[in-house]
Amino acid sequence: MLQTVFTGLFGLAAIWFAVVVFRTSSMVRSALALLFSQAAIGAMFLAMQTEFLGVLQLTMMATEMAIMAIFMVMYMMDPGGLGGMDMTHQKRASQVSGALGGLAALAVAFFVGWGPIAAEVRPGEQVRGLGLEIMERSMLIFETAGVTILTAMIAATAIAIKRRGKE
Repeated sequence: MLQTVFTGLFGLAAIWFAVVVFRTSSMVRSALALLFSQAAIGAMFLAMQTEFLGVLQLTMMATEMAIMAIFMVMYMMDPGGLGGMDMTHQKRASQVSGALGGLAALAVAFFVGWGPIAAEVRPGEQVRGLGLEIMERSMLIFETAGVTILTAMIAATAIAIKRRGKE
């Protein structure tokens, strides 16, 4: 029962902070709301006793925020992000697509036959299967993505730093 309560609370927190991302007028506040939203999803995974996915979510979000900070400082006119901005472009199209996406997700959740519920859950077997998937078929994809992100971070830092003597 307690697990269900915490999963629900973290789920509601994730949804609330996701809404705040688009309701604020500051890039910094939007970034923090995104961080809190994704951290709530990581906490939701932890509440569901999927520790690997929870820690993976939290780690990925921390890395993403570090990358975002580098690019925000490099490209923004107001790196502090406290200047006003409008994140509500194409309001009608956004509202329609959001409503349609939400209805589609609810339809899938309620009307798709998900199969029988497992009589016995073996977390060790699930984690082993996930590890094999990540380390076998998907390893090249993860390595390529990691090297690409690292290259982009180094390039962004190199571009952002003024050359000495050319001020």
